[in-house]
Amino acid sequence: MSNLPNLTNTASGRSSAGSLSLASLLRHLSIAAVSWSEHRLDIFGLGTDNSMFHKAWDGLAWRPSRTEWEGLGGAFTSPPAAVSWGSNRLDIVGLGTDRAMYHKAWNGAWSPSRLDWELLGVVFNSLPAIVSWGSDRLDIFGLGTDNSMFHKAWNRSPGVKDWEALGGVFASPPAVVSWGPNRLDVFGLGTDNLMFHKAWDNSAWRPSTTDWESLGGTFNSQPVVVSWGPNRLHIFGLGTNNGMYYKAWDGSAWRPSTTDWEYLGGTFTSPPAVVSWGRNRIDIFGLGTDNSILINYDNQFSPY
Repeated sequence: MSNLPNLTNTASGRSSAGSLSLASLLRHLSIAAVSWSEHRLDIFGLGTDNSMFHKAWDGLAWRPSRTEWEGLGGAFTSPPAAVSWGSNRLDIVGLGTDRAMYHKAWNGAWSPSRLDWELLGVVFNSLPAIVSWGSDRLDIFGLGTDNSMFHKAWNRSPGVKDWEALGGVFASPPAVVSWGPNRLDVFGLGTDNLMFHKAWDNSAWRPSTTDWESLGGTFNSQPVVVSWGPNRLHIFGLGTNNGMYYKAWDGSAWRPSTTDWEYLGGTFTSPPAVVSWGRNRIDIFGLGTDNSILINYDNQFSPY
């Protein structure tokens, strides 16, 4: 086990207690957090040497300890992305210094080993995005050197598939979500900063493998997307005025329309973060111009 004195880019914003304030964490830390069950948290981040570090909460204590981190090796140029598809299962991906995608899994032990990583190939221009729609399934997305979208899937049988070209030309990393088995929804900003969308619906990509649906808008931030149940999508992004904009899919149509967006107000200095913990519940977080954290829930913004 290794000490991790500080994660990448955490040089400012300490509270009087000596720990990083929440606002500073949102501004500076490039971390990924995931949970495989109740009372379980796993956190990943890059150390000052750009290798990967890990800490877990098991319901009783932080492991390996409150102040120590487990070193996972590697050398990365991107923050990690992590997902869990079941109890005691973790999958982490990141871009190496060669800009290729690397992967490590936990299934009772680290695979291929604690310090080694599996090379997934190809050279990328963007941060990776990873999602799982169920047990034994992973889907990974990233932008190639031509800024088009690429996708790789993993099933326990037949295993890892080759990278699939999904077309488009993008100016933002992808955002991806799954609201059920055999369903994927992928979003990204085009070079005109409009929002584009593609879906996998059990048998094919819609509108096609290489075409994308335009959702309109003009954005300053990469998209974020969340789903609280089947046939529900909620997408957020910052407009050119740095205010928050929102669009929803209700199972039959985009609301307020395919190309219109609902203005939620605010003035933000960071991309939003969004989570849902149940039906009809969404919480949205972002940094205001005074670096306070703003929270939107039930359509009421309030400083935190």
